[in-house]
Amino acid sequence: METASRMRAMASLCRQSAAYYPDRSWELLAEAEYWEHMASAALLEHSKECTKEKECTKECTASSNDLMQPQQTTNSNDVHRIAVA
Repeated sequence: METASRMRAMASLCRQSAAYYPDRSWELLAEAEYWEHMASAALLEHSKECTKEKECTKECTASSNDLMQPQQTTNSNDVHRIAVA
């Protein structure tokens, strides 16, 4: 579960960096999407393991609910661009 949380943190960092580096925003937003995909895959795998074992703890369930909350994403229109004259 901690792995998925770290992956979501990486995605968030990439989105924040995209706002600071508009020239690389497309690359950073793509990387953020990659990390979100990896986090979702890790949660799915963990969920399957818990279903097999049927011994998922309350702590595990609470953590997975926290991680499944939708993350705010940066829209490409939100990135501030400097007009070149």
